[in-house]
Amino acid sequence: MILNTTTAISSENGRRWRPAPAIHVSVFLHAAAAVWLAAHPPAWLWVLGVVAANHLALFCAALWPRGRLLGPNLVRLPASAARRREISLTFDDGPDPEVTPRVLELLDRYQAKASFFCIGENAAAQPELVKEISRRGHSVENHSYHHHRAFAFFGISRLRREVDAAQSTVASITGRPPVFFRAPAGFRSPFLDSVLAPRGLRYVSWTRRGFDAVSADPRRILRRLTRGLAAGDVLLMHDSAPVVLAVLPALLEQLSTRGLKAVSLVSAFASEPGE
Repeated sequence: MILNTTTAISSENGRRWRPAPAIHVSVFLHAAAAVWLAAHPPAWLWVLGVVAANHLALFCAALWPRGRLLGPNLVRLPASAARRREISLTFDDGPDPEVTPRVLELLDRYQAKASFFCIGENAAAQPELVKEISRRGHSVENHSYHHHRAFAFFGISRLRREVDAAQSTVASITGRPPVFFRAPAGFRSPFLDSVLAPRGLRYVSWTRRGFDAVSADPRRILRRLTRGLAAGDVLLMHDSAPVVLAVLPALLEQLSTRGLKAVSLVSAFASEPGE
């Protein structure tokens, strides 16, 4: 996993890519290992051990959803949003023709806004529903095109295809290109930030999640989402999971009781410098 750390990628609408420290360290270790092996061939076993340890560390970093070793990662809203008592509800893996419309109705009932991280091929199959999400004042963001389980292990070319296909699909439907990206299952490739930066995409994980994609217990999901809930939090749910319909009303009631306002990520970051 070697990147050219002297290369900074930028575009008119993007940001300058600066490799994360972990990437710099990885490149240095690979270069040092090559020099060591050339100078002392009998040390090949030690060299192999160093390279293997480096790849293991990158593998662990890829599977750490809220980590920042591989690049910027938004896990909370900016301080200005927290002062406004805002939180962000985010929904992954939709749109779902059965669940998503009912989620939209619940959000309207409580005058709450959210961000929907749509899978590109799902958006292409449900363009009118994606338009409805946007029409109701929610933001539609990028969650890759196919939502491959092995997304974190793709090379740069395949990452670009996944990101770009979803980006163009959403933009063609809503008229607005996504500005946030979340990887499938939150597992990110060490190469991902080099793809997101020139496209102006910011990587988002979450403050807390309910595991509604794997749990059918609404009370347990609600406890996970509300334990320690505070202004500035980013909550992760799935509008592909029917159980979210049993969780969302109680969650929105709690937000109201605690004086918290649910906003989209776009709204929360709108007043930040550079936005």
